[in-house]
Formats: sequence, C-alpha cells, structure tokens
Amino acid sequence: MAILVAWGVVRAFGLERGFPMVPLIAYTPLVGGAAVLVALIAGVLRFWAAAAAAGAVAVLLAALVLPRAFPADQSGLPSDGPELRVMTANLFLGRADPGSVVELVRAQDVDLLSLQELTPKEVRALRDAGLDRLLPEHALFAAPRSAGAGLFSRWSLGHVSLIPSSGERLAMPQVRLRIPDAADVEVVDVHPPPPTGSQQVSDWEQGLRSLPSADPRGPVRILLGDFNATLDHQALRDVLGRGYVDAADAVGKALTATWPRGRLLPPTVTIDHVLVDDRVRVGDVGIHDLTGSDHRSVTADLVTPANRRFGADPPGTSRGP
Repeated sequence: MAILVAWGVVRAFGLERGFPMVPLIAYTPLVGGAAVLVALIAGVLRFWAAAAAAGAVAVLLAALVLPRAFPADQSGLPSDGPELRVMTANLFLGRADPGSVVELVRAQDVDLLSLQELTPKEVRALRDAGLDRLLPEHALFAAPRSAGAGLFSRWSLGHVSLIPSSGERLAMPQVRLRIPDAADVEVVDVHPPPPTGSQQVSDWEQGLRSLPSADPRGPVRILLGDFNATLDHQALRDVLGRGYVDAADAVGKALTATWPRGRLLPPTVTIDHVLVDDRVRVGDVGIHDLTGSDHRSVTADLVTPANRRFGADPPGTSRGP
C-alpha cells in the first residue's frame, strides 16, 4: 500500500529522480490498474483504510492518465493551411525490413520520414527498396547499431545540423523544411539515450533538455522520434511545457503503446512521439506495426500555418551526406 501511495505522490508532482525510478515511472498506467484491483480486494476483505488509500491513488492516476484517451480542444488552430503528413520509426539497430518501411511510406502517403537507429546497411537497403523515389530529399547521419538517424522528405531540406547530445552520442538531426505556401518548418529527429542506468538517466535528461523550444515568433517546430519517455515522465512534460503538443494526445490516441512490439516483457509503453508546435493542428495519428522492428511507427496528419517565412539558408549551408 505504501508503494502505491508513494507512486501517486511521485507521479503527481514529477518527483522521479535517477535510476530505477525514471524508467519505472513509465508504467504508471499499469500501477493505476493495480491500484483499482487492490482497492477492490481490500474492500471485499473490509480493510477499509487500505481500500480508501488505494482508491484515492486509483482516482489520482486515472485523472492523470485517462485524458490521453480523449481528443483535446483544437479550436482556434488553422484548419485549411498547408498539410503535412509525418512519420517516425525506430529501425531496431537497422533490423527493420526496408520493404515494410517503404510500403508504409507509400501507403500512408508520407511527406516527411524520421528514422532512428539508421545504419549504413539499412540506408542502402531502403534506397534499393525505392525510398528515394518517394522521398528524394534527405539528411542522413547513418552509424552502427543505435547511433544513426536520418530524415527523408518530399520537400526541400536546408539548415541541416546536429543537436549536441551526450552519453551514447545518438544523432539528433535538425533540418529546415520548405513546404509550398507554408510557414518555414524546423524538424528534429529525436533520440536521446534510454534511461537504463544512473549515467544513462543523466544523458537522457540532457538529451531532452537540449531540444529547442517552440518560438511563436520563429519557424514552426516539430519534434518526432523515439524519446525513450512517456507522458508520465516529468522530463518529457517539461519539453511539452516549452510550447509543444503531443500529437497522439491531441487526438485521444496517447495510450496506444509503441514499444516493445512482439515481446511479452517488459510491458508495452508509449515512447515514440510526434510533438508539434502549438500553432499546428493535428488531424489524425496512426500507429502501425513495422516488420523487423521492436517499435511501432507513428504517423501524424498536421495542418501548418501558411505564408510566413523566416529567412533563407546562410551562405555555405549544405544538406547531410
């Protein structure tokens, strides 16, 4: 009982610190279900104090978690601006089936694809499968195992750079996307290290802190990728507090798990996200299995503001290799 109460307090006030509490807080929805079960059992056994305490924790966690299953109010956001369909996928150390990736891009008519754990071998396989024909623009930082990342786009890319990260030095590319008749859009392919140990928790926190804030006076920003974080992590909520909205949360799909796919343990959680500048309307979100990967892909239909530009590339700017 004490564990349930402590969990509720930690989650309500964002007090999770260090290892193992940071990775464990991802399982808050399961703890909420456990609190309901404990309250019922304690009630049947007439342990009234325990039933009341567990019931209070269940109500608290339900209030924090269940709103993710309901669409948010997006009134006041553009409904007829330029449209953009984005997709993010973790390729599981380059093991995802390239044909499945390309088929998803084709079937979903994706405009911008964000990939994590992109290896040089996987880049060649994706090109052989026809990805370049669908999304000819790219900013690639392929690397062995989990370190690589890349963005493929229907539209022109510029201002290519890497956001400094730490720990495992996972690449997080940032690009400027030019959509016809739309405001300039800056996109970050997000992949901080997973918080699997004390040092990794510190690196993960630094990776999330390094993400740019949304700026209402600047380009529209989109952060998408494998955040290794759920909406129960204070570090991710801090990112949202800097001017972003979780796309799945906006349309009531933020309880759909994205990892691990195809395994019984650990329990599934939602760590792959599309975060959008709060000037962007979210039309819909799709979550799809990806053959060969332990992650599910996430697509989001976005409506962006129109007709405002924020400057051209400085001299010497080039795209990724």
